[in-house]
Amino acid sequence: MPRNTMAGAGDRPPATSRRRPRDRAWWPWFKRGLTLAFFVAVAVLLMRYARTLDWRDVLDSVRALRAPALLLAVGLAAASHLLYSCFDLLGRHYTGHALRTRTVMAVNFISYAFNLCLGSLVGGVAFRYRLYSKLGLRPGVITRIVSMSMLTNWIGYMLLAGFIFLVHTPGLPPTWKMSNYGLHWLGVGLVAVALAYVAACAMAGDRSWTVRGHELYLPPWRMALLQFAMACTNWSLMAGVVYVLLGQRVPYSDVLAVLLIAAVAGVITHVPAGLGVFEFVFVALLSHVVPESRLIGALLGYRAIYYIGPLAVAALLYLAMELRGRPEAHHPRPAQPPGSGAA
Repeated sequence: MPRNTMAGAGDRPPATSRRRPRDRAWWPWFKRGLTLAFFVAVAVLLMRYARTLDWRDVLDSVRALRAPALLLAVGLAAASHLLYSCFDLLGRHYTGHALRTRTVMAVNFISYAFNLCLGSLVGGVAFRYRLYSKLGLRPGVITRIVSMSMLTNWIGYMLLAGFIFLVHTPGLPPTWKMSNYGLHWLGVGLVAVALAYVAACAMAGDRSWTVRGHELYLPPWRMALLQFAMACTNWSLMAGVVYVLLGQRVPYSDVLAVLLIAAVAGVITHVPAGLGVFEFVFVALLSHVVPESRLIGALLGYRAIYYIGPLAVAALLYLAMELRGRPEAHHPRPAQPPGSGAA
């Protein structure tokens, strides 16, 4: 039977054309009000907390950092940014585009640096679309690159965080009337998801499906293992920076666990750079081990080394790429389907 003779075909208006009921017209404004109230409450709490700190002790703890520790922290941060800059190379393997390795890594570095300070929509997504489209890639290809990079980061997070929460949870403050069973069960769930992803890649990897107009792709199992290795190493390097800046006064496993918790807290609250949230989690979970002034000083140093420094470099690199034009845009390689062996 021809498609145009199917009963009811094309007679119904699309779902998007239906008008929103009047009784729900208030909902978007209500959500905006809740969001505004949340940020106001966070700002008030941060101001009250800031008044309780002895900022002289904070500055003294920052100045007390020795040169070898600072150099080691800078080296770990540089290694982390360099490793994350390789995430989009997996997207190049997936899509088969022809941009050079250094160009892909430059775009990835810029987007990651801005992502840390301005949020994923501005940094991780907007900057990639801007730069990759300027270099001649189509929106569909850019979308697949961004999706592969985000998948790599968070599937590795699931495996590492799940393992840490399962075998080693940070010692909670004595005043907390809470056990670690919640984190244990969360760890079980995260590890199960990560293992399920590897199993799916082993059984049906290097294939793609189209679901409601969206392409879903599972990489081969070897690439899945590479995703885990890259992401887990990157999260571990980030924790290493904080560990060094704390003068190794806290076990590395505790620092890693708290950083993983703080990362999720920052994502849930949608605060750019997790500003205030990141510090609050560290203070809440480690202030019974390390003085608050020492914690804040180390975290200020972490933000300067891991956020502000790379952002300054990324801004200069972004300006250079904007001024350079699009030298590679005239020689794109057509994307090859998954499984074709494109490198």
